[in-house]
Amino acid sequence: MKPIARVAVMGAGVMGAQLAAHLINQGIPVRLFDLPSDKGARNERTQQAIAHLSAIKPPPLVDPGRAMLIQACNIDDDLAQLADCDLVIEAIGERIDWKEALFSRIVPHMAPDTWLVSNTSGLSLTAMAKTLPEERRPLFCGLHFFNPPRYMTLVELIRTPWTDETAIPRLWEFVNSRLGKNVVFACDTPNFIANRIGVAATVFAFYHAQRLGLSCALVDELTGTRLGHPRSATYRTADVVGLDILAHVIDTTYRQAMDDPFRHCFAPNPRLQQLIANGSLGAKTGRGFYRKEGKTILQWDAEKGEYIATGETPDAKVLACLTASPPERLIRLRQLDHPQAQFLWAIHRDLFHYCAHHLSTIANFAMDVDLALRWGFGWNLGPFEVWQMSGWQTVAQAIEADRQQGVTLSDQPLPAWALNPECRGVHKPDESWSAQKETWVIPRGVPRQRIPTFLIGMGKPESVGTTIQESGAARLWTLDDEVLIFSLRTKMNTLGETALEAMDQALEQASLRGLPLVLWSPAAHFSAGGDLAGFIQTYTQHGLNGLNQAQRRFQDIIQRLRSSPVPTVAALQGFALGGGCEVALHCDRRVAHTETNMGLVEVNVGLFPGAGGLTEMARRAGCRALDDGLPLQVGDYLKADLSRILRCEVSGSAQEAKRWGWLDVGDVIVPHAGELLHVALSQARALVEASYGAPLVYPVPVAGIEGRAQVLSALINAHQGGQLSDHDLFIGRTLAQVACGGDLPAGTLVPVEYLLALEREQFGPLLATPKSRERIMSFLETGKAVRN
Repeated sequence: MKPIARVAVMGAGVMGAQLAAHLINQGIPVRLFDLPSDKGARNERTQQAIAHLSAIKPPPLVDPGRAMLIQACNIDDDLAQLADCDLVIEAIGERIDWKEALFSRIVPHMAPDTWLVSNTSGLSLTAMAKTLPEERRPLFCGLHFFNPPRYMTLVELIRTPWTDETAIPRLWEFVNSRLGKNVVFACDTPNFIANRIGVAATVFAFYHAQRLGLSCALVDELTGTRLGHPRSATYRTADVVGLDILAHVIDTTYRQAMDDPFRHCFAPNPRLQQLIANGSLGAKTGRGFYRKEGKTILQWDAEKGEYIATGETPDAKVLACLTASPPERLIRLRQLDHPQAQFLWAIHRDLFHYCAHHLSTIANFAMDVDLALRWGFGWNLGPFEVWQMSGWQTVAQAIEADRQQGVTLSDQPLPAWALNPECRGVHKPDESWSAQKETWVIPRGVPRQRIPTFLIGMGKPESVGTTIQESGAARLWTLDDEVLIFSLRTKMNTLGETALEAMDQALEQASLRGLPLVLWSPAAHFSAGGDLAGFIQTYTQHGLNGLNQAQRRFQDIIQRLRSSPVPTVAALQGFALGGGCEVALHCDRRVAHTETNMGLVEVNVGLFPGAGGLTEMARRAGCRALDDGLPLQVGDYLKADLSRILRCEVSGSAQEAKRWGWLDVGDVIVPHAGELLHVALSQARALVEASYGAPLVYPVPVAGIEGRAQVLSALINAHQGGQLSDHDLFIGRTLAQVACGGDLPAGTLVPVEYLLALEREQFGPLLATPKSRERIMSFLETGKAVRN
């Protein structure tokens, strides 16, 4: 099969336009098609859809300038341009007759070896395939992207009876590695896996909330983060999705799943239909289950037919059940005679019942169900994981007892495999239960994802590889005895004293063994920065001298990353902030996930990047000035970075960080976070193969007092304009003093150690100021620094 190099997207609606944006984000040429405009330019509809991308929040594009790279087309004049496309994605409305009409027009213009896929969210792919010429059917399937496609990682791949199985791996690899998506193979059943199960969870919550008289706000208090679900929980999520869209997905199950024993639960919901009829469609209309009046959030009361105040809180006894150990949690809820407890037990019971009944028809094995809910709905654990963690047989017998009492939503018994006394769950190490085959299967692996996603019962990331040394703060390990891997274990991978000591030991081991070192963690974030509480404790106990020594230790370890005799590679994802960003900047190479957020944000808490961050910005500016033959104008090269630091600016993507120059030209951006480690290991080996030697560190010119004057002028203007507080101005003066090289003339060559000493000279006194400590303490107490 030929590689997929160019893609066409048919339909420039909300989803189609954002799919085109995601493709161009990953550097894939894309043509976006829609109907021709009746007036004006023929491609005006498509051009407007592309222009609108810049107004969408969160932004679909990693760089607004990439919008111009999306080629606007229309289906009357431009279908010939499908001839050199390797993949065509249909993303029009959810009606098979519309899709059939579109297919009949575009298929004659497609090359025989081009994939045609539908982005349907729940319609039958087999029914669509029947409308295609027989010769087109082998390269047709469903790819269900979740909205917004830049940020949602799940893609459901749905095959038809005619799909060419030998061609699937190439498509799967493209979606996984080039688009950065997690692929789940779903069976061709109504709403596939994620929507089938996720929307069932919503429907069951609606039903039991109404039955037990619980309000929207109370249900959301109970079904959000306390259950490991997103904060938007149930009703707020419905508002975000759109009540009309939610009703459509529910109706798809109701109309198509005729033999579903739970089908009656998906019948039109009068309360939902009432809101839709009133034009209350959720967030997009400003009202749905909730409405905002000023700063007040009101909730819909169906009985009164009006919006009322929120304010209900979960019962203390119910919260006690939720904080019990997993094997006790659900059974205690079942036994507690309280409406909130009965609600929570009922929604779990009925969802488990539903999942067990449908497993054999919607998925090849249980793992795909749990992954679909994790990746598509943002659940920390999938439904089978929660059941297994809660004690499989205890819960199964409780479900069966409720069924015999007639209180479950279906009188269908649990499948025999679920009630088998020997069944302890559906996940084992390296295996997942297939209800279709009634046996355990080994799930397919993704070769470039060196650390698989582990579900409950399947092990932990720490079980992979060979540990060399470990502590509560970090683990040093290897996969192949060729590259060492350093993984932090602290909360948000913050860099406190023990974490830094572990990093220093890892560098020592790498040097002794002559092996490159990769900094990578299975956590969602590379590092949120230094340990603020530790800084305050050191200052409180040991004063400025103790703080200065701790800061010097931090600087020395980070400088070792660059001066180490072996290569160091940082694998970045999520937040690389503050000290974490400083660590990344000092490695020999960086491999970053597309959605990496880099920033030196210390000003937010009244500090500055004092572990070598300001020094590194000054060094880079000086090197660029020297390269351009302008050593007296370092300030011009430095001011953009100083402005970002003062404004605590964080990159919206790895591509943006690269535009800033914080990722170098040779640094690699990876679409899929799960492939970061694989690519980082290959980059480390490549540096070794290139006969790596630690980079020489030359003296660099500083911006000097002239550059400092430029910076101060801009600061004073911003302060007078109300953009900076008095303390912001004070911090800005300190930034300028350090980054510009103190009181030296512009162009003076200085060693890195001189700039590091300036950092130490200014950092402690700044932390000691009352306003900086006020910022730090408010951040530690509330998660948000006071603006003083």
